[in-house]
Amino acid sequence: MSAPFEERSGVVPCGTPWGRWYQTLEEVFIEVRVPPGTRAKDVCCSLRSRHIALAVRGQELLQGKLFDSTVTDEGTWTLEDRQLIRIVLMKTNRDAGNCWTSLLENEYAADPWVQDQMQRKLTLERFQRENPGFDFSGAEISGNYSKGGPDFSSLEK
Repeated sequence: MSAPFEERSGVVPCGTPWGRWYQTLEEVFIEVRVPPGTRAKDVCCSLRSRHIALAVRGQELLQGKLFDSTVTDEGTWTLEDRQLIRIVLMKTNRDAGNCWTSLLENEYAADPWVQDQMQRKLTLERFQRENPGFDFSGAEISGNYSKGGPDFSSLEK
């Protein structure tokens, strides 16, 4: 079985003081660096539809209102190698036009170049889903791809 589109095409990360975040059509990934030796019992993580809160050993690392809504009961977090917390949020709105411009409403915004690259990637991911026989992972896109790119669904096949 071939790798999913996002693994073949790579990620477009947005760096933050605590780590990075990136997105696909369906999910938002958050990677938070924590002190080496951190244990799961040291972590307090609350994931709600529009809110996130993360603290390690009582120190708040990330907290606020998310850019857009997520599916509450599908959000997960894991502690990897006792030094990285990976949070996965499932987007409620899963179309290519829903490219988050920031992780939280007023924080951790992607700079314009990163935002452009994120939107390109989501548009290519949408094309991949609409055309499963083709591989768009290495494709370049130009033109008007904002809001998910052109809509070809009304064309005759």
